[in-house]
Amino acid sequence: MHALDILGDPVRRRILELLALGELSAGEIGESVQREFGISQPAVSQHLRVLREAGFATVRPEGARRVYAVEAAPLEAAAAWFDPFRRFWQPHLDALGTELARGRRQKRLAAAEPAADPETPDPETPEPEEK
Repeated sequence: MHALDILGDPVRRRILELLALGELSAGEIGESVQREFGISQPAVSQHLRVLREAGFATVRPEGARRVYAVEAAPLEAAAAWFDPFRRFWQPHLDALGTELARGRRQKRLAAAEPAADPETPDPETPEPEEK
């Protein structure tokens, strides 16, 4: 099965998101996924099996529990598959990053400026002419 077939399923993506935060037991994964997706425990177990067999997750026994962890190598391979396509979105993401940084800078500068006194005229604003 291709990595994108594995990642194409929203339940498996969610399981990987949970595992990216740290190791979890099968029960903890099941509780979260069952609540979010309304699927049965056997369905969650099937998704975990697919992730294990495809190499996206590892499992180790810990007493009576089975503890799962994410495996980075298949995710890196999937990311590498996207490399030829990055040119389509990377400039837009770079531009967005620039605009966000500019906005943060303007906000910092505005916060650092002293509040203008309404009684004191702005030296750059010309006085209205009298008629």
